[in-house]
Amino acid sequence: MAVSKVFSSELDGIEAKLIEVETDINVGLHSFNIVGLADKALSEAKERIGSALKNIGVKSPNKENRKIVVNLAPADLKKAGSHYDLAIAVGYLLATEQIKNFDGADKIFIGELSLEGKLRPIAGALNIARLAKRIGKKEIFLPKENAVEAAIIPDLKVIPIPDLNSLIDHLEKREIISPQPKTKVTDHRSLVAGNVDISEIKGQEHAKRALMIAAAGGHNLLMVGPPGTGKTMLAQALNSILPAPDLEEVVELTQIYSAAGVLADSPYVNWRPFRAPHHSASPVSVIGGGQNPRPGEISLAHRGILFLDELPEFRRDLLEALRQPLESGRVTVARAKQVLTLPAKFVLVAAMNPCPCGYYGDSEKACRCGSFEISRYQKKISGPLLDRIDIQIEVPRVKIERLVEKQIKDSGESGQIKEKIAEIRARQRTRFANHNIFTNSEMTSKLVDQLTDLEKEAKDFAKEVFDRAHLSARGYYRVLKVARTIADLETSEKVSAAHVAEAYNYRIKLLS
Repeated sequence: MAVSKVFSSELDGIEAKLIEVETDINVGLHSFNIVGLADKALSEAKERIGSALKNIGVKSPNKENRKIVVNLAPADLKKAGSHYDLAIAVGYLLATEQIKNFDGADKIFIGELSLEGKLRPIAGALNIARLAKRIGKKEIFLPKENAVEAAIIPDLKVIPIPDLNSLIDHLEKREIISPQPKTKVTDHRSLVAGNVDISEIKGQEHAKRALMIAAAGGHNLLMVGPPGTGKTMLAQALNSILPAPDLEEVVELTQIYSAAGVLADSPYVNWRPFRAPHHSASPVSVIGGGQNPRPGEISLAHRGILFLDELPEFRRDLLEALRQPLESGRVTVARAKQVLTLPAKFVLVAAMNPCPCGYYGDSEKACRCGSFEISRYQKKISGPLLDRIDIQIEVPRVKIERLVEKQIKDSGESGQIKEKIAEIRARQRTRFANHNIFTNSEMTSKLVDQLTDLEKEAKDFAKEVFDRAHLSARGYYRVLKVARTIADLETSEKVSAAHVAEAYNYRIKLLS
């Protein structure tokens, strides 16, 4: 056989695309060329493959006095990374008939080769496994470190490969490698590093109520208050009451983290993400994109929390870039040759001081800022961005008496709250079963009109609020979404005027 064809895959954002790896061996002076819009790491694959094949004792491309061409199709799609090594090596072995009686039509090969022929783990294994299942491929061959991750996908044979020798023995049926058993997603981690339990927070009952509403309906939250009042602790405590992600969400999250190469020592993401980028972060690192497009912080916070501490200190263009993802739940990164869409359904939790010195409006410490400084500082947060934040609360100073008093910690508090939030989220999933959304905050204005049953007094109050407060249409519907969540917390099918009034109180602009 002078020509062979096997299959591999390329990651486009978080979506995997099928790549045909064609190998042609022809008469001519020795050369080994990889074509098909390959990047530098991929162009260097021929050196890794040559050494790996030589070191396992088979004839390598460097010993061939023939012209070797590897084509990665489609040729107009940019190929990046080192995970094509395994597919190119198998294609070469097939073309030179060093592997016989093997049909690669229903198989995908991915993995980076070391110089001694072992396989190194790669990014995006779950994404490629989902592609294989979707297009009807029956087997996927990949490094053994990635096997547990890929085996989350049901009805797909995942073959864990430790090294190239083992793969050759398997393909020639000398020593069969057992498929990876189906992965069971268990052991949910409710708290990630740095987070706190809501029962540890002293005082701030109003803020705790706001956290419950935000957790129950997936609503965005802004906390304004002097330094040291517990805004960061409150944001971290939000994770302690969020329900565990279900299997569908685990697969979504793992796809994103695997594509970004940040799974670390875990084969899947079975916890709610809590991402807290520093205010010096660049727009690309937060929004996503780059030369080889990858998910940013807002995608890594998908189905979890994006916490922006010291909100006015973030770059203005970065904050304005958040407006579209907050509205649509996804981010579209457009470039000259590529348009990339990434999921970004996160809860924005932001914290800020009311002025540069931090003590404007504080009852115990005088503010040193002039009115112009305060106005300029607060105007760093634009009206359109504030309009997308459903809940805006003040976090006042906690009295010293409350701080020093001995706290009787209710160890079951967070568990009870979490159980209640889980019940409310389950009720919302049932409500939105036919609409492909999970929480109240994801409702469109049309769904709000259809699914939010307002009592007559509530309708009258909502109309009065809209007329008097000059709310935007977006603000009006966001009030109704929060009111729907408050009604859910009270297990009420109808939304009352009291629910709308509480929701409206969270929309009153805190910033002058």
